[in-house]
Amino acid sequence: MTHQAFPAHGSTPASGRPAGRPAGRRSRLRRVVPLTLAAWLVLEIWLLVQVASLIGWLPVLALLVLSAALGVSLIKRAGLKAFRAATAAFEQGTVPPSGAPETGTSLTVAGGLLLILPGFLSDLVGLTLLFPPTRALWRLVGRRVASSALRGTAPADAAPLADALRLQEQLRIHRPDGKVIQGEVVDPTDRP
Repeated sequence: MTHQAFPAHGSTPASGRPAGRPAGRRSRLRRVVPLTLAAWLVLEIWLLVQVASLIGWLPVLALLVLSAALGVSLIKRAGLKAFRAATAAFEQGTVPPSGAPETGTSLTVAGGLLLILPGFLSDLVGLTLLFPPTRALWRLVGRRVASSALRGTAPADAAPLADALRLQEQLRIHRPDGKVIQGEVVDPTDRP
């Protein structure tokens, strides 16, 4: 008599896809991101060729080197600013609030990285991350995208993980007879 094994809840059966997920359904992000990156690269190359045909390849190369140097400088300055803010907060024994200007270096670093990438379109987007009016718009767009992404992905993939975490917690805090053991963990090496 043969014995057929069934995959556990949340595991991957022989078909290669996670259990509980329809076969034809792929994540929207997995389809959109590669297509967007490919379109971005094609547009960057096309724009480089168009600008080079107008002003020549040597000025284009000089512009790309200048934008990369500006990007490196911005990232270095943003890192030093964040380090100084963290050092000052550490000396005062406080933590700066998350909206404080001293900690708002993430958009500056992103703008610097886009300036380092070769291409005029990435330079344009990087520059919009550096100016206050457009920086506020990027911050608003980023918050909306993050909140919708967090809202959209939690129910589908969280169920198996939530079940596993609940089971782990139950196994950890309950004795085999089902009673909860109240107590405190004491480390013998922490004695004075």
